[in-house]
Amino acid sequence: MRFRPLAALSAAAVAALLLAGCASGQGTAQPTGTAAADLCAAQAAPGAASDSVTVDGEVGKPSKATFKTPLEPKNLQVTVLDEGKGESVKPGQFVSYAMSAYNAKSGDELATVGYKEGEFLPSQLSASTVLGQVFGCGKVGKRVVATFPATDTAQAEVYVLDLLGTVPTAAWGTPQDAPADFPKVALEKNGAPKITIPKGEDPPTAAKIATLKKGDGYTVKKGDYALIQYTGVRWSNGKTFDSTWEKGGGTPIAYPTTQYVPGFQKALEGQTVGSQVLVVIPPAEGYGEGKINEADLKGETIVFVVDILGAQSATAGSPAE
Repeated sequence: MRFRPLAALSAAAVAALLLAGCASGQGTAQPTGTAAADLCAAQAAPGAASDSVTVDGEVGKPSKATFKTPLEPKNLQVTVLDEGKGESVKPGQFVSYAMSAYNAKSGDELATVGYKEGEFLPSQLSASTVLGQVFGCGKVGKRVVATFPATDTAQAEVYVLDLLGTVPTAAWGTPQDAPADFPKVALEKNGAPKITIPKGEDPPTAAKIATLKKGDGYTVKKGDYALIQYTGVRWSNGKTFDSTWEKGGGTPIAYPTTQYVPGFQKALEGQTVGSQVLVVIPPAEGYGEGKINEADLKGETIVFVVDILGAQSATAGSPAE
């Protein structure tokens, strides 16, 4: 069975969200007081179904849930088992989490996932998502039981979920020395890179990759989803043509490595979560005669700085399905 992150995992969960009257969407990178209050209020209330579930096991490790079957929740219910003692989470933050899922009718365990690296992509907390309705606000280390009602297309389900941590918006690995012939990179206070192309030098004819920060997390493999921040500039004039730091409030994006141009794909695969990578991509391994975001990159050598913030194995399924 292939499990996806809770934000898009369960038909029952999605139906419960719709029944609760919440629209889909994402949180903001800079939460306001109202947004924080909304996230706290978004958490579903406990009920007889969620309160009836008994859970054994430590927070942060796989748990075992028991309950009288068949359990027939009529709506989304959430019971907090542990409030957590870590940092407080905020709307718009990306968080890592794990869960055990159960068939509410039979009590059978469906899967335990997220406790190992690469099983779940970090997700963004928002009052308008299932993840926000389950965790609300609170602190890292929070554990909840969530019960979802059956729908026409899905069985009733029980989840035990642990909020494992928050994810920075910039790479946090150990700094590394880049080769002297690479473009220079300086970082803003928020981690956004500023790339300077070496003057008077011809661009390389093959992709060149340097690790600027070395993370110690999961190793990204071919086809995996990678949660990244990036800035791309032209070698010809050093001007930025695309950057997650300059759009959407600096919100990271996630796609399979195989959906990028070959040079960018090479820069991701084999790297570890927490790393920052500098890659120089010639036209043959870049966009060639094509365009990206209305920027004409015909014949351009392009340079990217990429921060790898999270990853999900291709075998774990698509976080967007």
